[in-house]
Amino acid sequence: MTAVTTASVMPSFCEGIQYFGETWPDFEAHGKSAVISEGMVAIADPTDPTAVYQTLLAADALRYLTLQVTASKASGHPGGFASSVEAYASLVMLGHKNIFTEVGHHAPGFYSAMFMDRSLEKMGIETVQQMCDRFRERHGLLGHLSGQIPGLLGPAGPLGQGQHFAMAAALLHRDKLFPFTVGDGGLGEPYIVSSMRHFHTAYPEVTNFLPVLVWNGYSQEHHSMESLQSNEGMVKFWKGNGFDEVILIDAKEYDDAKQVGDYVDSTAFSFQKRLAFMEAVLIAADQAARLALGGKLTILILKQLKGAGVHALGAKSHNLYAHHTLDNADIVSALKRRSLSPESWSTVRTNLARAGGGPAAETVVTEFVLPLADLSGLVLEEFTVAGDPKVSTTAMGKLVGQVGHLDKRYLVTNADGNEASGIGNINQALKIIHPTDDPIYNQTPNGQVYEPLSEDACAGLAAGLALMGSRTLWCSYESFAINGLPIWQTVIQAMAELRRPTPSTITLFTAGALEQGRNGWTHQRPEVEAYFAAMMRNGNVFPLFPPDANAIQVAYEWGLSTKNKGIVITASKSPLPIRTTFAQARQGFQDGALVLQEVKGAKTVVFAVVGDMSLIPVFEAATLLEAEGVGVRIVSVMNPRRLYRPHDVAWDTCSEADGAFMDDARFDEIFGGDALIGVIGGASGMLEPVMLRSMAKRDTFAWKRGETTASAGELMAFNGITAEALVKRSLELIH
Repeated sequence: MTAVTTASVMPSFCEGIQYFGETWPDFEAHGKSAVISEGMVAIADPTDPTAVYQTLLAADALRYLTLQVTASKASGHPGGFASSVEAYASLVMLGHKNIFTEVGHHAPGFYSAMFMDRSLEKMGIETVQQMCDRFRERHGLLGHLSGQIPGLLGPAGPLGQGQHFAMAAALLHRDKLFPFTVGDGGLGEPYIVSSMRHFHTAYPEVTNFLPVLVWNGYSQEHHSMESLQSNEGMVKFWKGNGFDEVILIDAKEYDDAKQVGDYVDSTAFSFQKRLAFMEAVLIAADQAARLALGGKLTILILKQLKGAGVHALGAKSHNLYAHHTLDNADIVSALKRRSLSPESWSTVRTNLARAGGGPAAETVVTEFVLPLADLSGLVLEEFTVAGDPKVSTTAMGKLVGQVGHLDKRYLVTNADGNEASGIGNINQALKIIHPTDDPIYNQTPNGQVYEPLSEDACAGLAAGLALMGSRTLWCSYESFAINGLPIWQTVIQAMAELRRPTPSTITLFTAGALEQGRNGWTHQRPEVEAYFAAMMRNGNVFPLFPPDANAIQVAYEWGLSTKNKGIVITASKSPLPIRTTFAQARQGFQDGALVLQEVKGAKTVVFAVVGDMSLIPVFEAATLLEAEGVGVRIVSVMNPRRLYRPHDVAWDTCSEADGAFMDDARFDEIFGGDALIGVIGGASGMLEPVMLRSMAKRDTFAWKRGETTASAGELMAFNGITAEALVKRSLELIH
């Protein structure tokens, strides 16, 4: 091994590599000329000895880079990816680059692959040294995949999410394969298999996503819960969950190093056995890809010890600690074992850059904007102010049906509750996707309403499709939405960083706590609004609170026009008064708030109200205060994100940035008075933008906890939100 080589031999991109090694045996015959020749997009034959040889070279190159880049910062996660590289390298050499992962800890391996195929050159990263310098640095290579890195299709961090992105991409691009790696440590997440099973039931013809299970026996800090499973048991598990084909390659079957245990390190094999193992994986990957693209739901399983080929084995290989620098003995030893000759690096780079038709940053589906259907034909129905009460959700549902008719890719997701949320008209217009054709339940195999019982699956496919470039709507009960928000938040953050525009991911949350009195506290969880209140400061999250059936249509119309944002529409399913015209609603969402009623008096109490049902006790209180000569201004807080000050929000760091905020003069005009009372039927945090800026005497009436009640009024009273209480506090503040 040598630490340096001459500039005339070393490819320029290798600058910064710590160690070079000798050329492998038979390099002249199998390694010198790239097997993927110019103009080709993949190897021609997975059994070709030269293709096998060079795929193994690629695997070791990725192992080496993964370890060096993490050790350069004594931080990061090399072990998991190291046990998957034979599968990853095989898929790439076979021309498949649209690869996702649900394992955020595989990030340094994916970055290494993007470096080797020249995708990172779009970030100005052209050498190994530059990659190391920018690893885990701001404006560099984040510790976990974010979606902003050229060539990488989606983010990865929380476990159990990668399959959503792969399935979404497969649904939109039927002619391409979308593999995604999943670890056995994360297989304990209940969402992974159940979401794929429901998707396959809904879309049996869409099989061009390929789970690649990295079965390495360990989780982050201990043995995985799947570590005692037999090969036969693992195959039965996937077969029992609807998979047609289960292809399992076990490194143990090729071990000639007499390693102890069910999980072994293939890099410890003799060179000939390493090639035999590599050939088996390459053939298996080719077979799995062909099956998946040919209509068979398929999984590829690679069983190999975690940490294969890096500084440690098992869970000890998962991440590096502060002492794992490039000078650490274990790191040095591992890098030297995996080091390649300069000529080998050159061959690997040529192959990976040519595979798939070029660098991933120029070829994968997310590097292009997906064309969208024209929605200029949408027709909104404007109801008469002070006319008959209308159900807001139903009014929006009618609009949703139009969107689905105009945009055939459009998808609505809901956990089997549209009818109960006042949006049964969505099911009537677009039909629930179900293998049983039944007009009584508005279901058909070719519908546009996706209804798993898992909120994670609802949010996952809807948000995943939006991230991939398609329009969607996720509908949920407010009380259960929290179960789908982790994946939704992941997508929102990725959208804030994207290098391309994509439709905003839009939600409709209905059946709020105030309407769920008789169901008790299990259905009363408006604390979820605190989640969105915190996210508003991200800069691309917009919770919208339409006060009536006119405003909700305007809210959705606006959401459809936006890019790279998270739009949260919260509304009731009860008939409520019409308080705004379309023009007023548009102004309210643009400004952030709208004055619904104002009566002059000696002193003025301002009510800043979030929501629709919460307006009821406020209007009652206003009548009582007016009778006492007190002036009242009722303000509907419709778009609270616009009520922050610009410096409160990271808006200018977002892709497709929205920098519109209400200025001080307008804020004082709307919210200025002798006293200010914020009222919300949910979490008080949503009122922060108003309370932060107001200089008046002020107070907040908000949700405290749930209880079983017979009506919304009784539940509000339990939480102290009554006309009498509002009047009492108003008088206290102005006197």
